[in-house]
Amino acid sequence: MPLISHRGIQMPASPIRKLAPLSDAAKAEGVRVYHLNIGQPDLPSPASALEAIRSINRTTLEYSPSDGYRFYRENLVGYYEKFGIHLSPEDIIVTTGGSEAVLYAFLACLNPGDEIIVPEPAYANYMAFAISAGATIRTIPSTMETDFALPPVEAFEQLINEHTKGILICNPNNPTGYVYTRKEMEQMRDLVKRYNLYLFSDEVYREFIYNDTPYVSACHLEGIEENVVLIDSVSKRYSECGIRIGALITRNRRLHETVMKFCQARLSPPLIGQIAANASLKENGEYMQRNFDEYKSRRDFLIDRLNRIPGVYSPMPQGAFYTLARLPVEDTDAFCAWCLSDFRHEGQTIFMAPASGFYVTPGLGKNEVRLAYVINKEDLNSALIVLEKALEAYPYTLEYECGAVHSKAYL
Repeated sequence: MPLISHRGIQMPASPIRKLAPLSDAAKAEGVRVYHLNIGQPDLPSPASALEAIRSINRTTLEYSPSDGYRFYRENLVGYYEKFGIHLSPEDIIVTTGGSEAVLYAFLACLNPGDEIIVPEPAYANYMAFAISAGATIRTIPSTMETDFALPPVEAFEQLINEHTKGILICNPNNPTGYVYTRKEMEQMRDLVKRYNLYLFSDEVYREFIYNDTPYVSACHLEGIEENVVLIDSVSKRYSECGIRIGALITRNRRLHETVMKFCQARLSPPLIGQIAANASLKENGEYMQRNFDEYKSRRDFLIDRLNRIPGVYSPMPQGAFYTLARLPVEDTDAFCAWCLSDFRHEGQTIFMAPASGFYVTPGLGKNEVRLAYVINKEDLNSALIVLEKALEAYPYTLEYECGAVHSKAYL
């Protein structure tokens, strides 16, 4: 039998999707599965986007330019201007989702053996894209006790060596919901400038910041304009995950030309997706406010309800639509699988993402899950009832007192 590549063997399974076969089996039995595992918004996509798709009158669905249609990139300039990000169409490359933007950024900026530093927990696919590029992610843990604030600058400097080529952040953060402060972003700027690094900044959740922390983009930072690579996507802000439209933004002309080689090799980003995304740019008023208010309401409900379950704790996320919650179990990989395969409450169960997959450091996140509040509050409430009942029934639940483990309740 032919051998599998080392890259393929190293590629991690998605913590978000790896339990899907268990979910599918449960559904086949007629079980109601509440999906809190994946950031697939349930809110409707913009009517303007759907109408634009219905109104397509082309006789041929052609290739688009490799960097995306100019009319869409020109309109994106106006969109970013509203956030104080000043660009030209030539700074924007339209990609097949934000995922392709991350992958092409890594392929263009990193050589095999190069390293990038990432605060963890982090979006699991970053690790997969680094492996694809032959690069290594080195992580610095942030902690639930500090609400996942940026680790100290000294911790970054301890990891910087001759192989270090960049720092990657997600702001607002997936999976923690943390929003980086201006001070933290300026600390990143100073590090990047001091060591001549790239700053890869995933900012796809900028519309969803629920407290008074201002949105500070990496593109706002002065003095590192050519070091910044901004990653974006329409998936979350417009509930358009399926049209696969993202963007890679850089003012670095040499980097832009290099990324374009990869874009030309894959020919073009999705035609119909660009049409829908362009139409969605009209939705900056009532549509966005309604979505914002709904997610904020869900966040408040979820965190309050979670923290009422014995032994469960989640800090209040400041943005995006995720939270990490600590559960009174030793191994959430096993617990999440058990919920899908073995546990039923009134014909229902819950699908969560084990948080260990969002960490690189072995052992971290083993008692945490990522929950996405992308279902309505009635279903959220039902899901949390299922979670509480599951923790009561699970044979390996830990007993907590004042937040500390002191004995095993069931063995």
